[in-house]
Amino acid sequence: MRAARLIKMVLLLQSRPSMTAAELATELEVSERTVTRDAQALSEAGVPVYADRGRAGGYRLIGGYRTRLTGLHRGEAEALFLSGVPGALREMGLEDAASAARLKVSAALLPSLRDASRTAAQRFHLDAPNWFKEPETPELLPVVADAVWDDRRITAHYRRDAVVVERELEPYGLVLKAGVWYLCARAAPHGSPRVYRIDRFQSVAAGAERFVRDEDFDLPRFWEERAEQFARSILRAQVIVRLSPDGVRRLPHAVDPLAAREALEKADAPDSGGRVTVTLPVESEDVAHTQLTALGPEAEVLAPESLRARFAGDAARLAALYDR
Repeated sequence: MRAARLIKMVLLLQSRPSMTAAELATELEVSERTVTRDAQALSEAGVPVYADRGRAGGYRLIGGYRTRLTGLHRGEAEALFLSGVPGALREMGLEDAASAARLKVSAALLPSLRDASRTAAQRFHLDAPNWFKEPETPELLPVVADAVWDDRRITAHYRRDAVVVERELEPYGLVLKAGVWYLCARAAPHGSPRVYRIDRFQSVAAGAERFVRDEDFDLPRFWEERAEQFARSILRAQVIVRLSPDGVRRLPHAVDPLAAREALEKADAPDSGGRVTVTLPVESEDVAHTQLTALGPEAEVLAPESLRARFAGDAARLAALYDR
């Protein structure tokens, strides 16, 4: 434990011109007194740690000292590639590995480049969850993530509707979509890849057995294909809608963008008033009512008659409300 802390202290001092005892104590999660003792121990071991006295003083390395203790281990290297998504790292339990990897890379850089990680972090940030939705981290996510990293089979109890089923899975990859975590996995031993929501796992146990990963499996491509299939599979109904030019522009923001684009591509030319009639696939009449309400008077439902009647009722109630 102490040896790892001493190495980290050297790397911290190597990556910056100097650091105060308070700064080192915060980074190392120890007291300032422990920092003083560790600096003394490093000095006695031949590491040229110099202490500047006074209010603006601190610790620094002298004589151009460089350590070669910057090699990344596999976990740190893998976490480094995810360092642009700090929330995801934290939820998977990889935050410490990523921090150690960034520190080692920073220590290995030339002095003129050591602020690269800070300047990049101040310019780019990924915030994955939707607006107005508090993300919830699935309790079993770290266990699943460990199995994904190690290519270990897992035995899982998965909630499907009201039924809990047991599955032996080969976990290939994790996907974070709009704040929701998904696992892409094969049912062992010869199943085809499927998608599982992490928050529906009731229990997960990783075994000692490793599976042989299919090197042809492409996670981004697999997810793109499955996401498109899912979007199409839930669009089981159709509505006919007449749209104003503004309604045409806003339609992809109110309904499934792919469905909107395809419906507009198949539509006839605009009428004399510039309005376009489209046949739009939707999940259900209730969902269509909610989605198309966002377009207000820029969309007129022509069919089915039951949905048109609902909008007519909405319009009558709105007119009565605003006539008061």
